[in-house]
Amino acid sequence: MKRLRPIIQILLPLILGGAILWWMYRGFDWATLQASFNGGVDWTWMWLSFPFGILAQVFRGIRWRQALQPLGEHPRLHTSINAIFLSYASSLVVPRAGEVLRCGVLKRYDGVSFSRGIGTVVTERVIDMVIIAVLSTVVFLVQLPVFMDFFTRTGVSLSSFLGQFTPTGWIVTVVSGVFIVLMGIYLLRRYELFTRTRSVLIDLRDGLLSIRRIDGMAFFLFNSVAIWVCYFLHFYLTFFCFKSTEGLGLDVALVAFVVGTFAVLVPTPNGAGPWHFAVKTVLMLYGVAGTEGALFALVVHSVQTLLVAALGLYAVVALMMTGQRQSSLNIKP
Repeated sequence: MKRLRPIIQILLPLILGGAILWWMYRGFDWATLQASFNGGVDWTWMWLSFPFGILAQVFRGIRWRQALQPLGEHPRLHTSINAIFLSYASSLVVPRAGEVLRCGVLKRYDGVSFSRGIGTVVTERVIDMVIIAVLSTVVFLVQLPVFMDFFTRTGVSLSSFLGQFTPTGWIVTVVSGVFIVLMGIYLLRRYELFTRTRSVLIDLRDGLLSIRRIDGMAFFLFNSVAIWVCYFLHFYLTFFCFKSTEGLGLDVALVAFVVGTFAVLVPTPNGAGPWHFAVKTVLMLYGVAGTEGALFALVVHSVQTLLVAALGLYAVVALMMTGQRQSSLNIKP
């Protein structure tokens, strides 16, 4: 069973994501996708979104390095950033594997304690959850009148809108929710594996509490906010690539961004499937045709996934060069 577990961890997310994608695009007119590559999409805005996608990961690397410093760990900045690049790319194959891999990268190249690294990763995730919770609450409160006005003007009730979901749509929603819960349980169990010895438990505790001793808290908070601002701009600018979404506005993009952020919690490669379904549903709520919404989700997710993969390849090359430089100069990490 232990030998089968890695295979299951790879195949199950792929099967789940593939099944949702097949269901969403089973009747899709692929000619519209071809048309998008022949002038149907303003690719300038897509290119303009790339720096923000890169900066989000750079800021995450900077913040992680800052969280490790109070523990006496001082990884080099470029190693920390490349570890982040590689972690996101590896999660395209095995969801959530990057969290462990990036700690292994710092251990190998800069001698950072693996368990302390895990502890700071947990700290980062807690901070991200707080930011998303605050953003979600604000977006919901701001958009509530918009939702009510939309239903009033169109004569559409929430029940009738939900009634547009096919039985398969409800199955996808329920299955995605179940997977989020199961993923939470799985992560908790994995966390327990790192706390079986007293020394590892102490390192984890130190990692979790490191935020209290961070030098330059204002800079740490700036990085935390900058990560999510860049994530959002990376997504928002793509709205201007499509005629169906270019006029929707910042508020609609915020709703789609928040809903999509929760959708990627479902353990599929880069949220493939659940993210498409969530974003398409939000766009439909704001009057975008289902075909157009599906096209938007497909193109944006595919291009941004390719960017993540490209950054991962860059990190592999950069880390190989880092290793060669260390050995040639006999520098200990």
